[in-house]
Amino acid sequence: MNIQRSNPINISRYGRSRHKAHEFEELSCLRTTESNQSFSPNLGSPSPPETPDSSHCISCIGNYLLLEPLEGDHVFRAAHLHSGEELVCKAFDISRYQESLAAYFVLGAHQNINQVVEILLGDTRAYVFFERSHGDMHSFVRTCKKLREEEAARLFYQIVSAVAHCHDNGLVLRDLKLRKFVFKNEERSLVKLESLEDTYLLEGSDDSLSDKHGCPAYVSPEILSASGSYSGKAADVWSLGVMLYTILVGRYPFHDVEPSSLFSKIRRGQFSIPETLTPKARCLIRSILRREPAERLTSREILEHPWFLAATSQAGTGSSRGERDADQMVPEANMEEELEQYFS
Repeated sequence: MNIQRSNPINISRYGRSRHKAHEFEELSCLRTTESNQSFSPNLGSPSPPETPDSSHCISCIGNYLLLEPLEGDHVFRAAHLHSGEELVCKAFDISRYQESLAAYFVLGAHQNINQVVEILLGDTRAYVFFERSHGDMHSFVRTCKKLREEEAARLFYQIVSAVAHCHDNGLVLRDLKLRKFVFKNEERSLVKLESLEDTYLLEGSDDSLSDKHGCPAYVSPEILSASGSYSGKAADVWSLGVMLYTILVGRYPFHDVEPSSLFSKIRRGQFSIPETLTPKARCLIRSILRREPAERLTSREILEHPWFLAATSQAGTGSSRGERDADQMVPEANMEEELEQYFS
């Protein structure tokens, strides 16, 4: 992991040039809009990216150009000056960047986890460069409605591999959801965990947690209990089950327009699995989405399930990706408000 010290230099793009000493932190002129979030399961078309405001100014830092912001004033599209390679740059407060990136420092490299390419330190910010991605799994499933078991098995295996690697190395992810996984290639055959910034570093083998962190649609029943600790790894596995169900069925196993009703359904742990899925697929879903955390498979055990081999050996069978069904709806709304607000 290459860490260097370099201060950003502003480059004129439109109209008058700006003074080089002008602080980079003051240059973000791009409009940002907050996404509308609700618990509605209604399907909508994937939103096109907002056209960048021409008033945004490019900055140069080290061997990189920082282009338009992708998220607020801390995530930018970037390009390498010499190779032209496109990357993503995240800007962190210089006093807290090591804490934000702690998981990257302790976790070994994995092909299904986004890696830090380079870190450049300025006076007030640390600029961390990552490989770019080609869309996220949530948008992909919404567009496809649902995936064939062959394709789902190939992508889900990569997802679980990333989670198992984290669990093996003492990291609990806590906020697992489809949107956290992005595609490494334009063909959308390879996926990676986009970020480790929300992970919890365990001390020792005890993975007990007590915070109510996560996304309502993916939260496990034990997190919704009034008090007490829960197994962070088992809660991650529950979220994996929600992801697998959504990928194969095209809708969340638990959804409702009202948070209280949604949480009630999750606590009961009752859901239906379409008979159109193969027996092994139904078996794996039921082995993950179990109300009792101790009864769930671990992330490593999921990787050994025979569904993966069976699904990939039956290529070309089953439903087509483009099949439409009025009941197959991955919500356009994120259902991803912070869980803490419902327990305050």
